[in-house]
Order: sequence, then C-alpha cells, then structure tokens
Amino acid sequence: MPVTSTDTVWKLIATELRSAVGTDLYEIWLAPLRLEAIEESVVTLAAPASTRAWVADRFGAVLARSASKALAERVEVRIIAENKGSGGNPQSLADRRDPELASRPAMPSRDPSPKYTFEQFVIGPANRFAHGAALSVAENPGVAYNPLFICGPPGVGKTHLLHAIAGYARDHSGGRVLLTNAEDFASSFVEAIRSRRMEEFKAHHRQVDMILVDDVQFLMDKARTEEEFFHTFNSLSESGSQIVLASDRPPPQLERLQDRLRDRLGSGLVAPIGLPDPVTRLAALKKRAHLDGIEVVDEKVLAVLAEKASGNIRTLESSLIRAVAFASLSGRELTADLADEVVRDLGHDGLKPTPSRTAHLPVAEISRVVAKEFGLDSEQLRGSGRTAQVAWARQVAMFLCRQHTRASTSSIGSHFGDRTHSAVLYACRRTEEKMESDPACDQQVRMLSANLVAISEGRSR
Repeated sequence: MPVTSTDTVWKLIATELRSAVGTDLYEIWLAPLRLEAIEESVVTLAAPASTRAWVADRFGAVLARSASKALAERVEVRIIAENKGSGGNPQSLADRRDPELASRPAMPSRDPSPKYTFEQFVIGPANRFAHGAALSVAENPGVAYNPLFICGPPGVGKTHLLHAIAGYARDHSGGRVLLTNAEDFASSFVEAIRSRRMEEFKAHHRQVDMILVDDVQFLMDKARTEEEFFHTFNSLSESGSQIVLASDRPPPQLERLQDRLRDRLGSGLVAPIGLPDPVTRLAALKKRAHLDGIEVVDEKVLAVLAEKASGNIRTLESSLIRAVAFASLSGRELTADLADEVVRDLGHDGLKPTPSRTAHLPVAEISRVVAKEFGLDSEQLRGSGRTAQVAWARQVAMFLCRQHTRASTSSIGSHFGDRTHSAVLYACRRTEEKMESDPACDQQVRMLSANLVAISEGRSR
C-alpha cells in the first residue's frame, strides 16, 4: 500500500462514502469518523462511543467497499470507539445545524406511555398473534418481521402494542426510536414545506433505527403527504430500520392509497386484532382496576361489566370508570346492581348515555365543565381563539355535547360561536381520532364523560 497522509486517504474515502450513501446520511453518521491508522490491509476508523456499534453494523460493508475503492486494493475496516481525550470532537447533528434552524421547535415525537407496556397487555385469542409478533419485533428489531402491520377496529389494543414496542426498544436496543402517527407526520410535513425545513424533516423521520406510525389510514386523500411517506418508507426499508404500522383496516382495504404504497404496507407481516372474548374482557377489567388502584370489593361488579358491556377494551374501561365515578359522586356502594344499571345506560359504543339521562345537562353546563377541566373560561370556548389548548378544549366540548345531549349539531354549533354543522362534525371526528392515538387525551375525555353522566344522574334522582 503506498504511503499517503491519513488526511488525504480519509478525503478519498469520504468522497466514495458520500457517493455511496448520499450527503444526508454521510453528514449525520459518517462525517464524525476519523481515520486512526492504516496497517497492512486494515483501515482503522474511530467513531464516537455512542454510535460506534450502530455505525459498524449498518455501514460496515459500505465503509469497506468505499475504502477499498479509494485505496485501489481490497482492505478491511475496523471501527473502534473514539478516545474521549483525543482531539476529535465530532459535532452532533444538532450542533451542525444552521443556528436559525437550531432555534426552531423540534420535530414532534411521542414518548411511550408507561401505562402501555407488554406486561400490562391482556392476552386473549383475538390478540395473541399480534402480541407475539409485536414482542418479537421489540426483541429483534429489523430481523423478525419488517414491516409489521397491526390492524383492527378501534379500542382493541393497537396503540397499546405500538407504545409497548417503542418502550421496550428504547430501554433495550439503545437505538433511536420514533413513535408518531399519520396525523403528526402529515402536519409536520406541511410545516416543513412552509418553513423550508425539509432536510430536517427527512433526517428526523429517516435517520432512525425504528419508526412506529399509528393510524396509517389518515394518509388517505393526502396526495403529497402520501408521496413523502412512500419515500420515507423506502428509505427506512433500504437502511434496514424496523417499521411498525397500525391501522383500523388491513392494507388491501386502504383503497384510497396508491397501489404501490399499499403493496409496501402489506409486504411484511400483517397481524390482525379482533374484539375480546368474555374471559379476556374480565381479565382486562381486573388489570385496569389493579393498575388504577380501584378497590372493587364485590367481584361480581367486574363480571357484570365484562358480560354486559359489549365491544372493545376501551368500552370496558369506560364502563368501569363510569361505574366508579357514579358510585363516588352519588354516594352509593359499587355493587353488581349498580354496575348493571350503568351498563344499561350505556350506548353501543360505551360512551353514549341514553337521552333520558343526559337531557338534564344543557350544552352551556357541559361547556362550563370542560372549560374548567382545561383551566379556561366558558367564553373562551365560545370565542374565536385558535390556540392549541382552546381549540382542543372546544372540540372536546362539542364532542361531549353530541354524546350527552339531544341537541342538534346546529344548536351545538350556535352555542360555540355560531359554528357550522360541518364544524361540529369535524370536532367530533377529530376528538375520536385523538382519543384513539393519544392515551392521555383518551383518559381525559373519558373521565369528563363519566363525570358528566354522574352529575346528570345525580340530578335526575
């Protein structure tokens, strides 16, 4: 091998690397590398200790090819951890950003909910397959099933499994995990175009070891977002990153997505989840009561709820919350009879009380209760304010008015600042979507719903 300065050799290798992986990947992962030594046919590179294993695993082959091409002979590449005392102090991606970009808000990402772990997931015949696939992916990301597509109706545990995978991977793999949903992806994409941050958007979504995307069905009818998601999917797939997706229907039924994206979504393992059977429903209620610290003296309470509260896991949890709230606010004991009464008053989705019960609460009072929960004034919900807090509270209030009164959408809209029928329907749909994808929002709305029912029933007695 000809004697050449290490700086010159590294420049030659770097040129080959940029050509092989592209500028984005090079700048983020390979620019921090330093050429330590060349001995016989071994090229030794130093990488930051935090990324050494990942770079060696993901880029080892391309590093060897690029070094061999640059040196015009076959060489091996060895990657060692950089000495903390060495002169090299590679910048992180954030440090290398333009100062103006660094001052902007970070791209959104979600933290796994501590309530949604594998240990807390109740396994039954309808979800055993999906649970097993999710656990395999968490333990062996990029190896077991890639992509993993979990599908099923609302409230059966899809979001729970995504959070469980993300939490396990973060705790055990040491790689970068991005947990998001299709709506956040779409809104971030639009904002990135508007603010000219597309390179940052791409790095945020593509330079990860694992990405988990909930509610994929919301990509439908968003042509430009779908196009970007398609390219993001391809980039992640080519780099070997683990992809986990969830939707309320299997890929073939996502008719309004392009064929090529539907094919990609279904190219790995599709794991359906169905509605729970009675045994699973009872086990889920027992676990929820335990996790929430709810003491149920009469074991028949849970048996009644499991038997008579039909539907998904979310419906069951809603019925339990409502029963506990009603018992507390009305001063009655939580008994099997009370549970039976609560179930009889539930609608088919576990949230809709019967009109005769809810007619006691006017729209104005629901607005007041919701405003208080969010630390707002009722007039703010009636006004034109569009801050995130006010807009979300207003949507929740309109949703609960639909659930808990017999008022028409026009009447509800009139109360909330003369909003239209379509605006009320959008608010209800938006609230349902956030409840499905965000556990904290789901719990907050359900507690509000249970409290409203308890207030209404207390007044009717």
